Amino acid sequence: MALLEDLNWRHAVKAYDATKKVSKEDIDKIVEAARLAPTSSGLQPFQVLVVENQELKEKLVKGALNPECMRDCSHVLIFAGWDRYTAERIDKVYDYTTAERGLPQGRFNSYTDMLKKIYLAQPAEENFAHIARQTYIALGLSLAQAAELKVDSTPVEGFDNSVVDEILALDKLGLKSVSLMYVGYADTPNDWIAPMKKVRTPKEEFVLDFK
Repeated sequence: MALLEDLNWRHAVKAYDATKKVSKEDIDKIVEAARLAPTSSGLQPFQVLVVENQELKEKLVKGALNPECMRDCSHVLIFAGWDRYTAERIDKVYDYTTAERGLPQGRFNSYTDMLKKIYLAQPAEENFAHIARQTYIALGLSLAQAAELKVDSTPVEGFDNSVVDEILALDKLGLKSVSLMYVGYADTPNDWIAPMKKVRTPKEEFVLDFK
């Protein structure tokens, strides 16, 4: 029940206390949860960028729809996907996997050939959409890990991707931002949603049980 209790505890914080910082140890755990997330074919087609530097956060603020949260939170995590699947990226992942498992190189060639046939033929938009969906699995696990640590957080889609991408020069890394996660400690008096009841669709409506 501990995970469910943590998820009931958490909410999307609307105001952060700028004087309180999350420890490196806890940030590392939150990021590690993202690293350990399952992804399609184990490709992990994304990276997590951790921004603590206040000057850099101030630059990113101009792309935020909730600028005070970005400015006052302890850290901003940026979930950025590959700009697209490539043969080289797929091979790199599987070469590393086979090496780490002590398997002969080429062990998964038939599988990677299938992946390349599927992904490389896709239009760029469809290709990136699949990549972006993988980042949300990682975001969800990071949110859960933060809750377990009693670290406040906010998942964010409401931002100008082009601003974030330009400031961090993500194109040079072959990445495109997908979502953000603000991490810190709530400014409780100004976090207007904190005292409100947590509301979700009733289980009877949410679950379709086929017996």
